[in-house]
Amino acid sequence: MPPPDPNLQSALIIDDHPLFCDALAMTLKAVAGISHIETADRLETALARLDLSPAFDVVVLDLNLPDVNGLDGLIRLRAGLGPVPVVVVSSLADNRVIGAAMKAGAAGFVPKHSRREVFRAAFDAIREGRRFVPEGFTPATDPGAPASQREDAIARLSLLTRQQAKILQLICEGRLNKQIAYDLTIAETTVKAHVTAIMRKLGVQSRTQAVLIVQEASFASLMPENG
Repeated sequence: MPPPDPNLQSALIIDDHPLFCDALAMTLKAVAGISHIETADRLETALARLDLSPAFDVVVLDLNLPDVNGLDGLIRLRAGLGPVPVVVVSSLADNRVIGAAMKAGAAGFVPKHSRREVFRAAFDAIREGRRFVPEGFTPATDPGAPASQREDAIARLSLLTRQQAKILQLICEGRLNKQIAYDLTIAETTVKAHVTAIMRKLGVQSRTQAVLIVQEASFASLMPENG
């Protein structure tokens, strides 16, 4: 849970729809008093911006981005943001998606086409250090029940650092260690060390098993087979 922050002044919106970004920026300025807002249309663009200073007080994330799959974007953001809260704003507002996003570290979830009052309530909650879920949300399982395979996959992926999460994404794309080293401008021995750490954190013995963990945490495991 993020600590209380009564002075949310800046936000980074990560969404690849320019018109929605503009509308959301106006909404946040009007209902949340956020004065400085920047946007990014890709996760990689956002991560590069977040490596710079000054940091943002809050990050607003769409789950459907061109360069991430499933909850990867949220998990990778959380790996490097520390206490900065991430509010998911998504059109995918199924109970299972909301629950998975919250378990993956979101501070709040707002359905994309919510009224302004919902955005106001969400950011009031964030300021007070509370988490926010939309009205009507009900957890898919009993809190005391054993974790599902998806929840277990999300928990394991959440242990990765930002660099490890990036390397795992490249593994999922079929890159070899040598190619990953070239892409990230690091030594191949460094990649091998990261891969070893990734497998240890995920509790797997092979790259294929690591990829299966990522797939388990993806939207595909949240949606009905017919779509």
